Amino acid sequence: MSKYINPYTDFGFKKLFGEDANKDLLIDFLNQLLPQKHQITNLNFRNVESFAELIHERKAIFDWAALRIHCQTQSGEKIIVEMQKAKVNFFKDRSLFYSTFPIREQAKRGEWDFRLTPIYMIAILDFQYDEQEEKQKFLRSVKLKDQDGDVFYDKLNFKFLQMPLFTKEENELETHFDKWIYFLKKLEGFDEIPAILKEPIFEKAFRIAEIANMTASQYAEYQESLLTYIEVKEVVKTAELDGVKKVAKKMLSMSFPLEQIIEATGLSKEEIEEL
Repeated sequence: MSKYINPYTDFGFKKLFGEDANKDLLIDFLNQLLPQKHQITNLNFRNVESFAELIHERKAIFDWAALRIHCQTQSGEKIIVEMQKAKVNFFKDRSLFYSTFPIREQAKRGEWDFRLTPIYMIAILDFQYDEQEEKQKFLRSVKLKDQDGDVFYDKLNFKFLQMPLFTKEENELETHFDKWIYFLKKLEGFDEIPAILKEPIFEKAFRIAEIANMTASQYAEYQESLLTYIEVKEVVKTAELDGVKKVAKKMLSMSFPLEQIIEATGLSKEEIEEL
């Protein structure tokens, strides 16, 4: 058993970033991603169930691959912080869809000038969606721009963090943001607090994340959440493997050399011969 929780689980993510007592952690993390004009001094968590009213027949949407925390700053900016556990179809469409919730809930009855407060959707991805190697980026910052590259609208912002693409080790960390990403990516494997993370904000995060500090009910909830996380990853892995095997079968039927099939699919010689 690890000493610290897995932050990619629903329990772990909510424990670190979704509780009032720990919102200083979320504020510190978000301020590394937000521009100076939108730096946060305080925030309030929103009741996500209220957004269900925007859905047909008021049915809440269950998204097995992600957990979202909705919050609002003192000055009105609305922020969705999402932990996406697995690669899913139409990922960008889903992100855009969920960003419309805080847009539509700003609508007012009667006379209204359509003025909106800024919205940020920040997605921590436990996978990479950039397929082409030359275009892979750990952090993607997205907003509406015209064809010349000038910003057309700056109130709708997306920040996508592709965690597998963050490869810095302890001696390579340069910024406070680097430290946060390193903390999230390595947390479950730590046996003690690394020297570079011995700062008050991270020391608090480690205390919160320590499994030994849980109550019996919290521990049971975490174990269930961890099992769900593992199952989600296995489902996706199985689906991806099935797709790869289909490609290998097609290449075999077209008489491709075994070496080329191995290189193209990543399957072993034995796995291919069993198809």
